[in-house]
Amino acid sequence: MAKYQHIQVNPISGTIGAEISNVDLRSLNADVVDDIRKAFLEHVVIFFRDQPLEIAQLKAFASKFGPFGTEPYVKTMADHPEVIAVKREVEEAKTINFGGQWHSDWSFQESPPLATILHGKDIPLYGGDTLFANSYLAYDTLSDGMKKIVDPLIAVHSARRPYGIGKSILGDTAKKSMTIIQSEEAHAEIEHPLVRIHPETGKKILFVNPVYTTRLKGMTEKDSRPILEKLFAHSLRPEFICRFRWQKHSIAMWDNRCAMHLALNDYDGFRRELHRVTIAGDRPFGEAMPLPNEGPQKNFG
Repeated sequence: MAKYQHIQVNPISGTIGAEISNVDLRSLNADVVDDIRKAFLEHVVIFFRDQPLEIAQLKAFASKFGPFGTEPYVKTMADHPEVIAVKREVEEAKTINFGGQWHSDWSFQESPPLATILHGKDIPLYGGDTLFANSYLAYDTLSDGMKKIVDPLIAVHSARRPYGIGKSILGDTAKKSMTIIQSEEAHAEIEHPLVRIHPETGKKILFVNPVYTTRLKGMTEKDSRPILEKLFAHSLRPEFICRFRWQKHSIAMWDNRCAMHLALNDYDGFRRELHRVTIAGDRPFGEAMPLPNEGPQKNFG
């Protein structure tokens, strides 16, 4: 484990996730930010408690890790176009919640987000936990024979299942308090290496998810399904997962390049709201899709 000079880092499971204490995110110097970056890379998802940030302060914290990402298909705050209010009102009981299927954020983009940051604002008395899965381990624990099969494969991603024209896996989007934008543009496809190389750690990642990965290049969805479903199931083994219980003013920040997440929908009768920003990322690359004259970059830690 890495050594930290300015923060306290306590792992919450044996494979993913750590809670960081002894820090006020409203007042950070460069040394503390460096330690947070180091913990972020080591633990994939990091958590903070008791951080009563205003929206401007949340954005200021996020901006220390890079420029903001682009937020498609979901209406952002009018005064803060970088921020999505992830919410479900009491009257939306029994509806499908936003983020309620395992996924990595916006993997259908040419350059998916580097990170996502969530800040708890209105939290149920119980329920609404978020689960995170370690996609490094999903690759590392494949058999050598399976690694040889998947290393050269290309996965096709699309936003059409939740945001395309027609029936959405989000249910009736017109009945949601969040404004979901369904569009023909969501039917576009983007290709990423199925096995991605992390640009900072140099480690391999199984970069697929059940929401946005629709098929394998050169194959139909029907023919791709048995392979992808096997990889999805393998990626979500219980020992790869941690669970975070939200409190008001808690923050979760995860490496979207090497994690999937799921928001549990078990809080009927309660309102829930969190504020969400993403940090812009780079185009994924792997053995099948190398970037010209570029290799692993180790900028943090």
